[in-house]
Amino acid sequence: MRDIVSKIRISPEASIKEALKKIDEAGLAILFVCGRDGSLLGSLTDGDIRRKVLKGGNLQEKITNCFNRKPAFVVENNYTTEDVKALMLDRTIEVIPVVDNMNRIADILFWKDLFEKDSVSGRKINVPLVIMAGGKGERLGPFTKILPKPLIPIGEKPIIEIIIDKFRQHGVKQFYITLNYKGEMIKAYFESIKKECYIEYVWEKEFLGTAGSLKLMPLHLEDTFIVSNCDIIVNANYEDLLNFHQENQNVLTAMGSIQHHRIPYGVIHFEKKGKVKNIQEKPEYDLTVNTGVYVLSKKVFDLIPENEYFDMTDLMQVLLDRGENVGVYPVSQKSYVDIGQWEEYKKAIEDLGLF
Repeated sequence: MRDIVSKIRISPEASIKEALKKIDEAGLAILFVCGRDGSLLGSLTDGDIRRKVLKGGNLQEKITNCFNRKPAFVVENNYTTEDVKALMLDRTIEVIPVVDNMNRIADILFWKDLFEKDSVSGRKINVPLVIMAGGKGERLGPFTKILPKPLIPIGEKPIIEIIIDKFRQHGVKQFYITLNYKGEMIKAYFESIKKECYIEYVWEKEFLGTAGSLKLMPLHLEDTFIVSNCDIIVNANYEDLLNFHQENQNVLTAMGSIQHHRIPYGVIHFEKKGKVKNIQEKPEYDLTVNTGVYVLSKKVFDLIPENEYFDMTDLMQVLLDRGENVGVYPVSQKSYVDIGQWEEYKKAIEDLGLF
């Protein structure tokens, strides 16, 4: 338990960037802010950081102005299991610290241990998911010369089934899969297994890009829906994503991942005629990259050309040119895995102990 506590404790003097890294390392989407004497000062979630960043916060800023100073907690030897369950349900939280009589964290209580479930009940969404599965998957060649990319296995299941299972855990029951390259194999796979969800297949005759096949969606598709590439997995609070999309009246919301990159060399900055200005030793950069998960409104259908190759980035640019609301919902680096790249695919296998 001491190891877990140390992983989720952070100083109020830490930067937002340091907090993001620690949240990724701990894998619990929450940290507890503690003073030098170890006393509990507050809590900091990935949602707190997201709100700060979206308000223009700099990743180098201290967490002082974004953590919650009234965290939920219970006192050692002064609570019951039912007390903790009620507190978790009331606050919709999955982790609660137990503090001693000096207000220091002595233990951590987890939802999954008390309720024997993976996630907090109530975080359910009921919107359709469209999975773009028509591409050739050339980044994963030569495997994709034989298997379509969505059927490449991660453990005992193909990528696309893992994606569907993830969204089913969030309450999604209706799925649309766009098909083209080796699409018959994908459809045959799902028809051969027992599934507890509705899947409708949308066929494109030509390769239409990451947004073009949305033009083929049935008219009965609900007004708000989620789109996902078939080779990525993002662990996020999708209820919060939908709320963010609706509260900001966005037509399109892209989920972005805050990535930290360190250049392992000294970077030379120079002017004309090769005059060196300065040398920056092993600089670090923070970038928000597009994950390939989006929330969309059906009004975008009118902006997508028929039978033309059209990527999601093209659609975003059209919306921006029209002055429509396009938003980004940032998540942490380790919340996002791009299995469409060999290195990330191998890492996913390693995490399961299979490579």
